[in-house]
Amino acid sequence: MNWANESSTREFILLGFSNRPWLQMPLFVLLLISYTFTIFGNVSIMMVCILDPKLHTPMYFFLTNLSILDLCYTTSTVPHMLTNICRNKKTISYGGCVAQLIIFLALGATECLLLAVMSFDRYVAVCKPLHYVVIMNHWFCVRVVAFSWFTGFGNSVLQSSLTLNMPRCGRQEVDHFFCEVPALLKLSCADTKPIESELFFFSVLILLIPVTLILISYGFIAQAVLRIRSAEGRQKAFGTCGSHMVVVALFFGTAIYMYLQPPSSTSKDWGKMVSLFYGIITPMLNPLIYSLRNKDMKEAFKRVMKKIFFL
Repeated sequence: MNWANESSTREFILLGFSNRPWLQMPLFVLLLISYTFTIFGNVSIMMVCILDPKLHTPMYFFLTNLSILDLCYTTSTVPHMLTNICRNKKTISYGGCVAQLIIFLALGATECLLLAVMSFDRYVAVCKPLHYVVIMNHWFCVRVVAFSWFTGFGNSVLQSSLTLNMPRCGRQEVDHFFCEVPALLKLSCADTKPIESELFFFSVLILLIPVTLILISYGFIAQAVLRIRSAEGRQKAFGTCGSHMVVVALFFGTAIYMYLQPPSSTSKDWGKMVSLFYGIITPMLNPLIYSLRNKDMKEAFKRVMKKIFFL
């Protein structure tokens, strides 16, 4: 990738809400609280899933990976955003911008694929329970998770190279809180339509194909659940799958809004708020959604806490 083309730009200026100074302190407090809860919630899920033997199942293996991913996802942007809010000069180095763009894109794409894998896991558990152990064996789970991570980073390298190779003619002011594709494309002094078409193609692969597979999986799950005669059985199945569907709706809804429309058609401030939502708020909500709606997780958390305090 010929990133040296524009490497003479030593740094970018991140505008964020610079034109609204009164928003700086509320935003700082929101980010700090969200990031604290994200760390605590995702570390708690990872700890419980690893320490409790009853949660050594494919579902919680995927959930552990999702927690690791969300933790890294927010860490790639939030600490620098908190630092910038406290400074008069809100900048990021060229190398820092490249790293932030690659990591943020990679983890976002990986989460899309991982959520699709989790929906397949629920499909097999509900629709093919007798074959679950055979289909969702350990090596299959490891392979699909590895595929999600490698594909996410491969997609990130492609999209980042296309975005960063666009000529910027010395423009340095990024109208965003962090380095993201739509904001960086607006810096280009050349026609971005060909690049936007290529980026749109990759976004369709990473966003629409997984969400389509998720909807198909849950269509079959809904049919199977409605055939369950026991009201308790139906409630348990819907409870297990409901938390996953809430996460899917929050993450995919906002990501599709940002990446499946031309950057020029996105309202500046609204685009920033949407990015904050799927980049910061959603990773904070994921642990709450999975723990509060999951009886097994709550019981496992109590068992782990008892062990820790007993020791």
